[in-house]
Amino acid sequence: MSAAAPVVPGTTGAEPGTVPAVREDTSAAPLAPRARLLPALGAVYRAQLSRARVARMPLLFVATFQSVGIMVMLRGVVDGGDAEAARAVVAGSSVLVVAFVALNLLAQYFGRLRASGGLDHYATLPVPPAAVVLGAAGAYASFTVPGTIATAVTGCVLFDLPMVNLWVLVAVIPLAGAALAGLGAALGLLAPKQELATLFGQLGMSAALLLGVLPAANMPAPIALVRDLLPSTYGVEAFARTFDPHPDWVMVGADLSVCAAVGVVSLAAATWAYRRAACR
Repeated sequence: MSAAAPVVPGTTGAEPGTVPAVREDTSAAPLAPRARLLPALGAVYRAQLSRARVARMPLLFVATFQSVGIMVMLRGVVDGGDAEAARAVVAGSSVLVVAFVALNLLAQYFGRLRASGGLDHYATLPVPPAAVVLGAAGAYASFTVPGTIATAVTGCVLFDLPMVNLWVLVAVIPLAGAALAGLGAALGLLAPKQELATLFGQLGMSAALLLGVLPAANMPAPIALVRDLLPSTYGVEAFARTFDPHPDWVMVGADLSVCAAVGVVSLAAATWAYRRAACR
């Protein structure tokens, strides 16, 4: 009678030539935790900034050249000493640089991203939707800083306006940019076609041009009402007030507060539009 073969630790002791049964682990692997808003926002902002850097110089040239050209053309119109018209032209042309990038180009970017299926890439990342919208909006708005400052300085030279309060652009650019960027992103994400997103962005920039550069006192009542509904109007008004000999800083703060409130609402709407477009 032969002795039983010893069982090696770690084996099943099955008969030779047989395949031991493999137990399947049916427990699902835990997913990685969702990224927090601020780190995700920083990562998306840096990625968008490096991606948009390729077109930085043409973008800055077009946006700045357009605004400076408008001021040069209107120089002869307001050459009669109309200080209010001069302030409106310079302030409106400066904020127009922000509108061109944050409203027009951002609407085109998100419209193209939706049409090409690029939203699917972001939807697979563990980042909050708000980080995607805010990161892209912040990257595009960052390119407006040099052009806006250059336009404001050129306008002050052309129209003999004081430069002592140009520091207020530190608040006007981000607040007006946030309001317009949120609106541009929402238009691009809600447009059913890429061509419509481009059209909506162009119309929004045209409205910022016509209603922001021209003095409000000469506008008909219906047009003035539409002007009051445009987010960039309050950035223009805040900047224009600083050219007064004794600026009303309470009203400047009130206009900037409206810009900030509209920015929060428009960016929230853009975040909702992003969720809606990414889930379709």
